[in-house]
Amino acid sequence: MNLYSYKMDHDYGLAPNPFWGFMSLAVCKGKIRRNKNLKIGDWIIATGGKNLGFENRLIYAMKVEKIITFDEYWNTPTYGCKIPVMTGSLAQLYGDNFYHTSIDGSIVQEPSAHSNPDFTPNESHKERDTKGKYVLLSNDFFYFGDNAPLIPQDLHDIICNGRDYACPKIPEEIRMAFVRWLKSNYTAGIHGDPISWRNFKLPELKTFQDAN
Repeated sequence: MNLYSYKMDHDYGLAPNPFWGFMSLAVCKGKIRRNKNLKIGDWIIATGGKNLGFENRLIYAMKVEKIITFDEYWNTPTYGCKIPVMTGSLAQLYGDNFYHTSIDGSIVQEPSAHSNPDFTPNESHKERDTKGKYVLLSNDFFYFGDNAPLIPQDLHDIICNGRDYACPKIPEEIRMAFVRWLKSNYTAGIHGDPISWRNFKLPELKTFQDAN
């Protein structure tokens, strides 16, 4: 079991997207999504970066259970709930299912949080996102958002201190101990709202059921 760890500088519920019953990582973190060593059963986690705050706190953890293409994601009815609705709720606005291949073979970016303000394609986001190649899905996930818990001191080796992500450098015994700590203290699912939603100055939304 590998564990991929990185720091988040913003959290809008887009990457990862924890809504509608399963977690998806479809945009951003392209180096992880296209990593040739990534396999089913690996874990991806993120802690808070300097811009976001929440240092040494766990924003989310997901066990990779499916690895699919953008077209599989777009064309499968089950995943239609993740297609952005630009006039909908914040959870709908930040849907991450918006890339697919057109008849002529070009990649389409549908209107989304990664589009330009007028909803035309943002080529910079498009290039970065689609370099990731794959969409990662999980039903075994823990999303804490603004209720992110402190990671115990003896597990701090899982925290990525670089700009990219950490994987092989994390000792196996620490990886296993982290998963044991996570599963013995928290139930899978959503435990908080996306941290960056506070920028909208809205009342607490409480999109979660249980904030253990």
